[in-house]
Amino acid sequence: MPKKRGFQTIRGMRDILSHDQVIWQWVMEVCRKAAFAYGFSEIETPVLEQAELFRRGIGQETDIVKKEVFSFKDQGGEFLSLRPEFTASIARSYIEHGLVNQPKPLKLFQIGSCFRHERPQSGRLRQFHQFNAEIIGSDAAEADAEAITLSYVILRDLGLNAAVQVNSIGTRDSRKLYIKKLKSFYQTKTRYICQDCKQRFKTNPLRMLDCKKRKCTEYIMDAPQIIDYLDEASKNHLMKILEYLDAFDLPYVLNPQIVRGLDYYNRTAFEIWLKDDDSGSRCGALGGGGRYDGLIEMLGGHETPACGFALGLDRIVGKIREKNIKVPVHARVDIFLAQIGDEAGKKALVIFDKLRCLGYNIMFNLSKRSLKQQLETANRLQVGLTLILGEKEVLSNEILIKEMDAGAQESVPLDRLEKELQKRLK
Repeated sequence: MPKKRGFQTIRGMRDILSHDQVIWQWVMEVCRKAAFAYGFSEIETPVLEQAELFRRGIGQETDIVKKEVFSFKDQGGEFLSLRPEFTASIARSYIEHGLVNQPKPLKLFQIGSCFRHERPQSGRLRQFHQFNAEIIGSDAAEADAEAITLSYVILRDLGLNAAVQVNSIGTRDSRKLYIKKLKSFYQTKTRYICQDCKQRFKTNPLRMLDCKKRKCTEYIMDAPQIIDYLDEASKNHLMKILEYLDAFDLPYVLNPQIVRGLDYYNRTAFEIWLKDDDSGSRCGALGGGGRYDGLIEMLGGHETPACGFALGLDRIVGKIREKNIKVPVHARVDIFLAQIGDEAGKKALVIFDKLRCLGYNIMFNLSKRSLKQQLETANRLQVGLTLILGEKEVLSNEILIKEMDAGAQESVPLDRLEKELQKRLK
């Protein structure tokens, strides 16, 4: 009889094991540090939201809502969705908690998991991780420039050589003429484009420019460019953003095909790529964002301008590994506490907790009984000092201090341990 197959992760989801956490924690630390420096505060929203939030905010006809959102009815009959992105949730939180009364602009960021039911492939997972930043309450081009700059700075600080592709999709009114021209261009080509784009042609032609299927890309390159149909205010808004990017010497290109795939965008739309990325597919973008002045009003709040972006952390971690970028180890351990025997183990627990509470970077492992194993751990951690407590030291109320580099060791009374550590760890 064949052996039963054990449980495995669901397709498109994965474990992030302990040896991978060093790089993940560093990436999140860099994101947080940059966000705090730019004046953002951290927020956390639930993984589950009412399904209607994403249908109304992201758009009923988007690929995300039609094909990718994990939605279900709970036991009470309420229709819920796992969040596919953060912006709609943060907008909902802004309205629900009266954050309209906070000083503007309100700058918020969030790090966490999102979920999309798409076919798993390289760079795309059903559970993925994002850093998300929003600037709420400003319609100034400076806010857009700040969002773009922050996305670039985070990647730069992670050692990745990035560049921004930026566009403007104008206002809802200015897009009407462009969409008319776009539909006219595609009118004789609908038989050749993919099924999704045939549907988009009827419901939202602008999204045809966001299609990633090869059979459609050649038409996208020849299509009319939206930048030629922008209203004057949107043109000025874009030019001012570019002036800020030029002042920062931030590498960018104007790309009329960047439209983003969500209903709530207006004016600015951008994606951020590695300079040397030759994947030829938009799924290679490490992040993107733009302006969404109508979203909060669409969800039941007051008319509120806003902009923001998200970075895909899974792809970023993959690129860091691919390029062999050295991850700094910040959490240096100064002291390792080794113990031999039951009585020493009990005493070591007390000593360890006292030193930890005093602020020392100390580590010990009660489960390891062999002194050799414990010293090997201390060497791997590159600690300066190892404290050794055996049965003899317990009886004499002393502890052995071993200097790992020099190899010298000395027994000192336990009541002098703190002074000795202060002297040796200057």
